[in-house]
Amino acid sequence: MRLAEGIRRHGFRKWYERELLQSHAHLALTFLCMIGIVAGFEAMTRGTAWAERLTDLALVLLCAAVGLWALRRYLFLLNHAEAAAHQADCPQCKTYGRLELLQSDASGNEVQVRCRHCGHVWQISA
Repeated sequence: MRLAEGIRRHGFRKWYERELLQSHAHLALTFLCMIGIVAGFEAMTRGTAWAERLTDLALVLLCAAVGLWALRRYLFLLNHAEAAAHQADCPQCKTYGRLELLQSDASGNEVQVRCRHCGHVWQISA
């Protein structure tokens, strides 16, 4: 979810929590794909027919592709959330995450926010 849309819908803290949960779900998928790869290699050594071995090889390749995609997505979402979180401290009063969205650019990844505590305005880019 884009930063501006997430802040508008849920507030910064809930957006941040959802981004972390989504990224860690991708990490769990990566782990499951690793188990699938190991199981596919194990099955390949026990299969006798070429058709079984090709099926097992297809399983290994599919798990590897999905695992790489999930790992990349995990790293992207985690870095995206952390980059925004490091900018969520009000420069004036040091209050964390109590933001009000004022405006955003067309992509929704660069937003102008105001601190709900002191009213200071600054930019956050994710």
